Amino acid sequence: MTLHKVRTHAEGDVLPRSEQLAWKMAELATAERPVDDDAVTMVGNRLLDNAAVALGAINRDPVRHARLLALGYEHPQRRGAALFGLPSDRTFHCEWVALANGVAVRELDMHDCYLAADYSHPGDNIPGVLAAAQQRRCDGAALTRGLLTSYEIQMALVSGICLHEH
Repeated sequence: MTLHKVRTHAEGDVLPRSEQLAWKMAELATAERPVDDDAVTMVGNRLLDNAAVALGAINRDPVRHARLLALGYEHPQRRGAALFGLPSDRTFHCEWVALANGVAVRELDMHDCYLAADYSHPGDNIPGVLAAAQQRRCDGAALTRGLLTSYEIQMALVSGICLHEH
């Protein structure tokens, strides 16, 4: 595993792109790495967990309002992403699906939690990654790699940075 030192920089500092955190995360996301069976099983469990907590919150006001927003952005070529609880032949622009499904997942605060230097819910990444993968017509392997990368990055950041200290 490669460790990267993350620190603040003075306003106006110009870092080479290869030294910027976003660049390093993009390199990690696009690297072809093997995925073991345990990781694939974990991704499946997290997807089920996310869908279950989202459906548990489906009729709560914040979720209803977020879904109403997404319903206004049906994808014209039916090549968008699916809202939890609706038929998969109805698709919407992925950014609105990510918002609506993300609100549904987060509403009850009952999904995965990672405790380190700070705490986080890496499962919060799932709605956005899933929506983008659906709209791009990615296969399951690409979705799995995307979700594993999002977990890896979030857990590494939370292990190294405590936002509650600031």
